[in-house]
Amino acid sequence: MKQSNGIKTLALDIFTAIIAGLIVGTAYFFFQNSNGFAPGGVGGLATITHYLLADQISWSILMLAFNLPIFILLSVFVNRKLGMILVIYMLVQSFTPQLWAAFGAIPYCLVNNGEDFNVVFACILTGVISGVGFSIMLKRFGASGGTYGISALLKRAKPDMNIAYVAFIMDASVVFIAFFVYGMKVTPVVCTLLNLFIANVIVDNGLSGLKNGYKFEIVTAHPQELSAELLQKMKHGVTEIRVHGMYSDTDKYMLICIINKRQIGEMMRILKRYPDTFASFAKVSEIFGNFKRKV
Repeated sequence: MKQSNGIKTLALDIFTAIIAGLIVGTAYFFFQNSNGFAPGGVGGLATITHYLLADQISWSILMLAFNLPIFILLSVFVNRKLGMILVIYMLVQSFTPQLWAAFGAIPYCLVNNGEDFNVVFACILTGVISGVGFSIMLKRFGASGGTYGISALLKRAKPDMNIAYVAFIMDASVVFIAFFVYGMKVTPVVCTLLNLFIANVIVDNGLSGLKNGYKFEIVTAHPQELSAELLQKMKHGVTEIRVHGMYSDTDKYMLICIINKRQIGEMMRILKRYPDTFASFAKVSEIFGNFKRKV
């Protein structure tokens, strides 16, 4: 049974890495490669090298040359399974552009002979689509590229080392190098920064999850009436906790209820009808289990 579960988990890991690699590789083929800007991290250095070599070596080969040694070292010295999963991810990501080219797909920069091309749109779409792929990898494996591999190897060599700055140094280096490589123009630098920003926003939202909400903590002297109304109108469960008010030196109750964003207004209207009640609320990024009350 355990062996069967292990095989299923491994199969799901490989499938996830393939899907993420296809998404990122698709973004790079249609909107990033040869468009005059670079993504962040190790992939950005590979893209810049591809530009400097004037297409003498394919982008796919350079991506593998820059990333595979890092992932192999990661699998040897840190985590064998994660390293091999990242190798699969990078192989798919690197050769997806060649797959699209073999199918005769046309990059965004060549549509209508380039008449409709806009480099800002290209970097925005690169950030959005690749960010989806990065978030899939990070949510499943906690890693999405060569920058993570470098950080993990440095941490392995020096456990007390603060590696939080590694990603910043990698991205800052790409932005700095891009300025000189792409003719000392401002546009490639702005596009690289915009691409990095959008990809990070997409990753942050992907990691926080789509099933988010707001947690209300309500201190009240009317727990039965208020909880009954919340259950009926909000359609979410309510948890009751007995508390003691230090200022009034009286026993009260705290009701905890998690609701959707669109229900905040209705919640406020309900609370106003109950005297001796106050509440605080905070955003929760992910909700597990049975969110809605069973009818």
